[in-house]
Amino acid sequence: MVHVLGSRVLLRPTDPERSRTFYGETLGLAVYREFGTGPERGTVYFLGGGFLEVSGRADEPPAPGLSLWMQVADVRAAYEELSGRGAPVLRPPVREPWGLIEMWIADPDGVRIAVVEVPADHPLRFRP
Repeated sequence: MVHVLGSRVLLRPTDPERSRTFYGETLGLAVYREFGTGPERGTVYFLGGGFLEVSGRADEPPAPGLSLWMQVADVRAAYEELSGRGAPVLRPPVREPWGLIEMWIADPDGVRIAVVEVPADHPLRFRP
């Protein structure tokens, strides 16, 4: 078994500065660390229990199936805040059949981001 000490999602955007503006300013993610210089420098953001690293440059957007999942305390407040900052909202908050309240946004390369609220009565709130 591999003993994993840490992890992060690596994102290679087509336009690194545009993506840093989106994740840092539009979403308001806090910076964990930065490295390198120039337009393709790396920025690592806190992402709840993990990290999101935006670094390098890709010729094409990430794979169409790539999505991020971000849990928030109040998805309706997040909707108001993010739409007010110009985040592209693909779908406003909806209570799903599985009990979560989800909204969907997209980053500048079209990476879909689920912004999720786990209601107090949802099984994800209970630990055995």
